[in-house]
Amino acid sequence: MKKLKSVLKKMVLTVVAILVVLVLVGVLFVNLSPEFGGSPTKAQKERFKKSDNFKDGVFVNLGDVKMKMGFDAYLKGIKGYFSPQPNAIPSKNVSVSKIDSLEVARYTGAARLVWFGHSTFLLQLQGKNILLDPMLGSVPAPNPMLGGKRFSENLPIDIERLPEIDAVIFSHDHYDHLDYGSVQLLKNRVKMFYTPLGVGAHLMEWGVKENRIVELDWWDEVQFDDIRLKCTPAQHFSGRGLSDRGKTLWSGWVIQSDSSNIFFSGDSGYGSHFKEIGEKYGPFDFAMLECGQYNELWKEIHMMPEQTAQAGLDVRANKIMPIHWGAFKLAMHPWTEPVQRVFKKAKELGVPVTTPRIGEIFYLDSTAISNEEWWKDFN
Repeated sequence: MKKLKSVLKKMVLTVVAILVVLVLVGVLFVNLSPEFGGSPTKAQKERFKKSDNFKDGVFVNLGDVKMKMGFDAYLKGIKGYFSPQPNAIPSKNVSVSKIDSLEVARYTGAARLVWFGHSTFLLQLQGKNILLDPMLGSVPAPNPMLGGKRFSENLPIDIERLPEIDAVIFSHDHYDHLDYGSVQLLKNRVKMFYTPLGVGAHLMEWGVKENRIVELDWWDEVQFDDIRLKCTPAQHFSGRGLSDRGKTLWSGWVIQSDSSNIFFSGDSGYGSHFKEIGEKYGPFDFAMLECGQYNELWKEIHMMPEQTAQAGLDVRANKIMPIHWGAFKLAMHPWTEPVQRVFKKAKELGVPVTTPRIGEIFYLDSTAISNEEWWKDFN
């Protein structure tokens, strides 16, 4: 019996030691890893206090909408994510259309876009190159071991071969939208960065000079040469670490020129803000609307595909494109389910949907609708 107690004591001490080491490693990782970004400055915090969306030290959604996910639901979500799901990822590497770097650099024609998968776009407008949520890394996580790899091995164009970028627009600070590695490779070739309130702290931590960062609150507007940028509400949340939830703002964006009116939703649950955006800034020639990585467990902060179609109607878009899918597994649904469901609902509502391939160049003034079901090649 004495020997057994001694063995059990050693086992307990070993387990405790392992847990202590893991906690220490975790603390060091969070505090020393640059991927977690920076903290808002004193000046930024003073500006936050003037925002209607900032309460008790954090940013909040309209109507104080929160993700109603208790501990049981959280465990259910974790279990579901790591359990084998049918068709959750493509059966093979998703091929992408390659674009010519020289042609992209020289282009000055009509407004056009290139989708990089998920929520990343290169927008060429008014002779300018604009990147939207440029997550160009292979894993949307602070460490490659903490996330699943991109469905495609290549990008439409390598980061190093991109032309000089006039502006980068970020919607919020989550890893699948704001990527440390991408910023490091881009920052010296970008003229200006536009973000919701607070997100600039991460960029400054990563070496971007403060005078090249413009932070906006919801409904704020700014002129960038002959393009007007307008920061719009979204229903989501923010945070990159264990204790910074809600410390920076999240948003959508309106991008306007004399010839084009474009809406980029960022990440958002469905709410009345879409109709308000449509009434204030619509109609839109084109709307990129979140449609993927959803679940009933977190429906407050990510739209279901049917709501995406309705949001297209709400913002008064002439054409919509489902985004936030096609690149990463961040939820439990089959990887092609978002686009299939939004197609069905949009047809009922009479909302035109376009689904270009990753890397395919498409023009905003084109009357053609690209809706080839290219994803079927990878099921």
